[in-house]
This record gives sequence, structure tokens and C-alpha cells, in this order.
Amino acid sequence: MTSKIFRSTLLVAAIVLLASLAIIVGVLYSYFSGVQVAQLQDELSLASSGAEQYGSDFLETVRGRRFRVTWVAADGKVLYDSLTDAETMENHADREEILEALETGTGSSARYSTTAMERTLYEAKRLSDGTVLRVSASQRSVGALLLGMFHPIFLVALIAIVLSALLARRIARRITEPLNRLDLEHPLGNDTYEELTPLLQRINRQHIQITMQMEALRRKADEFSQITENMQEGLVVLSSDGRILSINSTAKALFGAEDSCVGKSFFAVDPSQTLRDAVNAALDRGHGTARSTRNGREYQFDLSRIESDGVCIGAALLAFDITAALSAEKSRREFSANVSHELKTPLQSIIGSAELLENGMVKQEDTPRFVGHIRKEAARLVTLVEDIIRLSQLDEGAPMPTESVELLAMAREVAAVLETSAAEKQVRMEILGEPVTVQSVPRLVYEILYNLCDNAIKYNVPGGRVEITLTDRDGKATLCVADTGIGIPPEHRDRIFERFYRVDKSHSKQSGGTGLGLSIVKHAALALGAKVELQSVPNEGTTVTVSF
Repeated sequence: MTSKIFRSTLLVAAIVLLASLAIIVGVLYSYFSGVQVAQLQDELSLASSGAEQYGSDFLETVRGRRFRVTWVAADGKVLYDSLTDAETMENHADREEILEALETGTGSSARYSTTAMERTLYEAKRLSDGTVLRVSASQRSVGALLLGMFHPIFLVALIAIVLSALLARRIARRITEPLNRLDLEHPLGNDTYEELTPLLQRINRQHIQITMQMEALRRKADEFSQITENMQEGLVVLSSDGRILSINSTAKALFGAEDSCVGKSFFAVDPSQTLRDAVNAALDRGHGTARSTRNGREYQFDLSRIESDGVCIGAALLAFDITAALSAEKSRREFSANVSHELKTPLQSIIGSAELLENGMVKQEDTPRFVGHIRKEAARLVTLVEDIIRLSQLDEGAPMPTESVELLAMAREVAAVLETSAAEKQVRMEILGEPVTVQSVPRLVYEILYNLCDNAIKYNVPGGRVEITLTDRDGKATLCVADTGIGIPPEHRDRIFERFYRVDKSHSKQSGGTGLGLSIVKHAALALGAKVELQSVPNEGTTVTVSF
């Protein structure tokens, strides 16, 4: 700004200087031209008086250097000239000043010479004898005058421009110094030009508005950051050229990225061609998807184009961990297949036995055996359906009323129900511990106890033992069911709580199990907020502990 003021001031000074010179030269030139014309007229008056009385002899006596005297006859013939031989001069009848003098008595004119850069002034007067006396003088033109005065004018102009430059620089600094000291953070606190007050007031209003907008943007940015950081899904916001604009902690962990990755190309962080194709599809067509395995888990990537005023400005990538969903889908398919198989097996047995009876292909003495077989398979079918119904109810997660449950009494009740089964397997049941009361759902606690004890009996060995131990330590109720049965190999321990999963399918069928007992235990414990732990040694036994 200082340089602009300096240049503007210097330019104005130069223009004023040139205009002043032009005006001064013009005024002086006009003034001295008038003076010279008046002098010519005075000289003409004197010369005409002398010529009237003494003729050309008088003119010879007044010959001078500054003026030229010419005496012209009425027909234009030159009678006398103070500078040139009159005989050699051409006729002057067509001269403007001569014609005017012959007509009006006096005449004047001026003629320019472009070669000599001069102007000649003529003044003429008609004498009493009809002749015309003319006086002329040469006057330098403005251009010649300026050319002759070039050096002094140039010197004056140079000095004036130098002084103007110094003054312009000083003025520019003095003008801009208060502006350079302006505190735009506190516009109304400045002591400066009064003319700037409206501008400073407007800046102050804009400053307040910008501060409020920045605060709002900061709050929104903080909210966005908190929301995205607490998301279970990975979120990456990309620009239209694939650079990372924002990335949450879940996505950083998923892609192995660092905080410094913001601003870098996403493809440098993850060079996967599958994701590259999905990003390009989102930018081109509006949506893209991909699926890949990361760190042993399955992820679904959904990408959507971000537009502003109809122009694509980037894309948003959401990464979903679908491992549990895929596992659930797999479990559902396995469950459906297992249910179909488990229902089909007893039904086929029932239908086969019934057809034999219906067709009279069974001997009279074998009929009770076939009827018993039908009853046994039907009971097995009812048990299976009841277990499936229980699991479905647990899956629904519907709230259930709670009440005080005395675990020792419930353990004795379960032992009494399973006493016959234990006797058939030659297994001895023991209940140890002390009375323990928990606030829970009685039906679910019974299902846990019953299924754990039923499994401990079914998969025990003849002469084996089942111990039910109840403890209450530091307000933590613990139910432990231990058996001396066949145990569970290590490779099966992670799956025994799955529905219909059997370690030894042939042994399970012999024992009459549905494969849903431990699954019911698991889901009932989850519904009650209890924790299930399992320890097992093959051929030595299994211990299942439930902590309420």
C-alpha cells in the first residue's frame, strides 16, 4: 500500500508540474506576444509619421535589427525594405495585412515558418498617399522557446521530481503508519483516522460473526470426532483424488495406519486392489462394496460418494466387522440342518415301526417291543422340541421376573429327578456346600442345573460320581458340577456349547442326548448375566463352574 500511495503521489506531482509548466509557458508566451504586437504598433506609428514627412530617407535613419520596415505601393510593388533590396522583392498585393490596410487603413497578420520554428508578426498602415507602410518582427514559437530552455526546464523538473519523491515517500509512510499499527483482533480499540471508523466497526461485527461460526464449527468437529471415535465401525473420509481427510481409531487399527496418514493417499495405506476398485466405483457410480479378511476376521466395506452442488468431492468408507454375523448365519444353517436331521431320525423310526405294525408284519409277542420303541422315539422327539423351544425363548431375550432362588434346595430337587437315570448308569450323585441364595429366574437356574447334571450322568462311566458343589464367597454365588466321566478332548472344548454339537455322535445317540443341553446352559447363563467356565481332562472327567 505504501508503494501505491508513493507512486500515486509522485504521479500527481509530475502531472501538476507538467501542467504548471504548460500553463506558465502559455501565459507568458501570450503576454509577451501582446507586448511585442504593441511595440510593433508603436514603431509603425512613428515610422508612418516620419515617412509621411520625409519619405524613404527617414526610413533609412530608423533601420534596426529587431524590426523590419517595408513600404509598399498601392499596387503591391515594394518601394522600400530595411533588410532586402526592394527591386528584387516580389509583389505584396496579396499579403493579408496589405489588403486589410488598403481597405480599412490598418492591418495585421502572423505567419509561421515550420522550418525556422518562428512566427512573424506583421502590422501595416495606409499612408495619406495611398501607399502602405508595414513593420514586422520575428517571434520564436513555443516549441523553439521550450527547446531553447530545455536545460533549465529539465533541471527544474528534475529537482521538483526528486523533492516530490522525497515528500511522497514521507507522506506515504505517514499515511500508512497508522494503518500498519491497526489491531484487527480488537478493531474498536484502534486510534486511527476517523474515516476508518465505519470500516473498523464492520470488521468488528464480522470478527464476532466469524468467531461464533468458528466456535460452532469447532463444536461440530468435536462432536463428529467423538461420534466417529466411539463407533465400532471403521470410518474413512476420502477426497476426490483418494487422499485421507478423516479416519477414526477403529479404521486406523484395521488398516494399520498412523495419525500422520491424514492427507496421504489411502492407497498408500492400503494397496489392496479390491478396495481400490471399490473406491473408484464409489467415485464414478456413487456406491462401491468390497469384502476381505483382516487379522483373522471378516470385514464388509461400504463406500458412498459425497457430493456438493452436484459435484463429487470425495467418498466415505465404512468398514463393518461381519465375523459374528457370518458365524451366526453359519450357525443358523447348521442349526436348521441339524434340527431337520434330529427330527427326521426319530420320525423315520416311528413311521417305520408304525408301518410294520399296520401291515401286520410284527409277531404278536414282538408288538410290545415295537410300541415301546415308538413311545421312546416320540419321547425323544418331544424332548428335542422342548429344548428347541427353550433355546428360541432364550434367543428372544424377553425380560423375565426374578425372585430369590435357594441353590442348595434346587440342587437336591434336580438330584431327585435324575436319581433313576443315575441309578441306571450306576453313577453316584453327591451335593456339597452350604445354602446359597441368589436373585434370579428360577426356571433358568433349574435348566442350568438339570442339563449340567444330566450331561454329567450320561457321559459318565459305570461306578462314576457326580458332585454338585455350592459356595458363596464375597457375595459371589458359585455352582460347580464335576463328574468322573469320559472328559472332553481339547480340540472340542471351544465348540461343545454350540447347538447339536457332539464330541462322539455314536455315544450321544446311545445316551439319548439331543445335543442342545450345553447350548441351553450357555444361553441361560447369558440371560442371567452369569459366567460359565469349563475344565476337562480326557478319561478323567469334566468340571463346569457357573458364577452368578
